[in-house]
Amino acid sequence: MARVFPRTAEIVDGRLIAIGGVPTSALAAEHASPLYVLDAAELTARMRAYRDAFGPQVDVVYAAKALCVVGVLQLAAAEGLFVDVASAGELATAERAGFPPERIVFHGNNKSPGELAAAARLGVGRTVADSFAELDRLDALGARSGRPLDVLLRVTPGIEASTHAFIATGHDGVKFGFSLAAGSAAEAVARALSLRGLRLRGLHCHIGSQVTASGGFARAAAAMCGLLAQVRDRHGVTLTELNLGGGLGIAYRAGDEILEVADYAADLLAVTRAELAARGLAPPRLAIEPGRSITGPAGVTLYTVGTVKETPGGVTWAAVDGGMSDNLRPALYGASYTVVAAGDPRPVTGTRRYAVAGKHCETG
Repeated sequence: MARVFPRTAEIVDGRLIAIGGVPTSALAAEHASPLYVLDAAELTARMRAYRDAFGPQVDVVYAAKALCVVGVLQLAAAEGLFVDVASAGELATAERAGFPPERIVFHGNNKSPGELAAAARLGVGRTVADSFAELDRLDALGARSGRPLDVLLRVTPGIEASTHAFIATGHDGVKFGFSLAAGSAAEAVARALSLRGLRLRGLHCHIGSQVTASGGFARAAAAMCGLLAQVRDRHGVTLTELNLGGGLGIAYRAGDEILEVADYAADLLAVTRAELAARGLAPPRLAIEPGRSITGPAGVTLYTVGTVKETPGGVTWAAVDGGMSDNLRPALYGASYTVVAAGDPRPVTGTRRYAVAGKHCETG
């Protein structure tokens, strides 16, 4: 069964008393709540699990959108990971964390000219181009600097991911990337190859987040290998990089079914290698972009209950000192979580059912 809490979490009689050997009561007393608490040992172990499962021929790129704070990025850099950022703020955080610029991948469907210029000045390793307008902006930047910029093209492979509609990103009609089915991906390749201010290094795709079945990943890999072969056949160019994105889901409740990292890696590598071999393609440098599956299982959020209220409808509300300001997912996606009491151990004298709510202006 998949773990919901970090492996160092100490739960006694249903109460979370410590993480990493540090009492939760002491954490709340020192730092106040709401408080994100992450176990560095769990973070490091999960980063290493990805590196071990995929091997040295695959770049593991931490998706900073999962949790973009200096401490996490410093751990990722120390473990040899790359990082993907999608805003000027995330780029600045990576720089502050001392992340080597050549291991930064710059994402986003609407990067501003200022953000692109900042990334170019810093010397990020790869910029993932998401539109024809962006290709033109990158070309102009590279031409002005006299140093062509290294880019990947984000491709929409037309894959329906088994996840919530709001976080599915690989099907036709989404705001991301160049459509494979509509021919814009092929057009983008031709355009990129013609521009002197950039160097087209490879392709990128991402089908969505919190994906718990392997089929979508496999279909996306096959589609991307097909496009690599098309580029070779039409342009006589062998692209040397293929970034297959991330999206591996995690357990939020006991009994949630997920893919383990080792199984995800084995399946994805097997499919990709078979598809490349079937098309006579030399293996490109592969990359994957895990985020949630690194930070999610490594952390908890501590809240303090401030008000308990019984209502005429028979619901007893326990209101905590957080809500949409620190976790949008329940309101946006109807997401559910495992909730336990926290603090110093004490005898259990009885149980009752509570509805846990935040303090903001939404119902729930």
